[in-house]
Amino acid sequence: MADRRKDASHAAVRSGKESAAGAGREVRDGLQMSPTLMLDLARRAAELVVEWKEGLPGRDAWDGEFRQVLERQLMEDPPEDGRPAEEVLERAARDILPLSFRLEHPRSFAFIPSSPTWPGVLADFMAAGYNINACTWLVASGPSQLELVVIDWLRRWLGYPESAGGLLTSGGSAASLDAFVAARESAGHPERATVYMSDQSHSAHIRAARIIGVRPECIRLLPSDDRFRLDMDALARAVAEDRAAGFNPIAVCANAGAASTGAVDPLEAMSDYCEAEGIWLHADAAYGGFAAVTEEGKKLLRGIERADSIGLDAHKWFFQPYEAGGLLVKDASTLEKPFAVRHDILQDTIWGADHPNLSDRGLQLSRSFRALKIWMSVQTFGMAEFRRAVSQGMELADRAGEYVRGSPVLELLTPVSLGIVCFRVNPANAGLDGKTLDKVNRTVLAHLFWDDPAFVSSTLLHGTFALRLCILNHTTTWDDVRETLEAVESFGKEALSKAS
Repeated sequence: MADRRKDASHAAVRSGKESAAGAGREVRDGLQMSPTLMLDLARRAAELVVEWKEGLPGRDAWDGEFRQVLERQLMEDPPEDGRPAEEVLERAARDILPLSFRLEHPRSFAFIPSSPTWPGVLADFMAAGYNINACTWLVASGPSQLELVVIDWLRRWLGYPESAGGLLTSGGSAASLDAFVAARESAGHPERATVYMSDQSHSAHIRAARIIGVRPECIRLLPSDDRFRLDMDALARAVAEDRAAGFNPIAVCANAGAASTGAVDPLEAMSDYCEAEGIWLHADAAYGGFAAVTEEGKKLLRGIERADSIGLDAHKWFFQPYEAGGLLVKDASTLEKPFAVRHDILQDTIWGADHPNLSDRGLQLSRSFRALKIWMSVQTFGMAEFRRAVSQGMELADRAGEYVRGSPVLELLTPVSLGIVCFRVNPANAGLDGKTLDKVNRTVLAHLFWDDPAFVSSTLLHGTFALRLCILNHTTTWDDVRETLEAVESFGKEALSKAS
């Protein structure tokens, strides 16, 4: 594993020598630095990041180290006297940052990858440098207005009415928690509350339900159909049985791009049902929601605009650095009712009518300025480029699905949806039992992990072990996808020969 980092270490040392002269003229006073030193360090940090990004395609999509090794390298007392700042930068770039899943690698296909734009990275640097706390209008009027602008962009892309509003969050977990709080309060905070979701729903929603006080046994995980969409008959039966038994349904969670398969629940049918039953409908569009900027995505997500709340993450399929989640609700007041809690120390932050404090819409008071990176990225590249980048992920996934269908070694396990392809090694007419197939595919996954530059993950589909590609990076090419599938075929043949 350490060998994989030699190229990064070599570059860091080389560049460090080139700028070592700057280290000798450090000027510090207490916790302050001279403007010259600040600029030198910022320039060096940018060089390190750009060098890393430029060299990424030539590295593996993952690298890591065992805890015992890292404890020896990093577990130490904090220094009593500071070290040269450039030395600290170099050490971070050499020994810490490379040891990770390289989410923006062009062959990063595991979990939900992310490939941030450079304006987005710079926006986070600037927001941190200006030390913005996007909590209230008084504290951050410009950043607050910009967040309202970005929220309005999201509203329009998703087809929400003008009454809608929301806020940017750390990610889907915080968005789902805020949404479930709004759902609970809208239902009158009833006892014996129940929530409903597919067996394909993200664990964040189970966690959010528990946090708001729904007992674990009152979280209903409903079966999905053969396309991994929520079974509407099962939902209707569960709600009817619960109401007859004295429970109080408060929320239904729909997948607008399930994390395992990309499946989209029947959003229009769920909207009809929830409206008729008076139950809050939350749409989990954490990664899939930004498909709405494309024509194909709008069709796939038809009905999402009828949900009471929608969660989506710009740090996934809208190419932003972490953290950049978001929550929209059809009626902005449904967030402010539970979250707008007054406090004497904040009484001076009341500006006046129509000057919203975004901290009144969610669980955070101190909030980073997340809107700047989205705004700067869109302003720099324009929506046409973002639409092309999102469409590219779906096109490459469709092409990968065609490759799998045409392969004598591979089997497609689900319809390709929203950039996700689920498949396995299973040659036609091989007649292998499920246990053997699972063993073969787990062996293939291990080979990919250790012997291939790509990083691929797996999932379980109604108990069936599946290999899974999530193709969202705007830097990924068909060659990246094709060569990874060819590697799966090659490793699969080898594993099959040993299994037979």
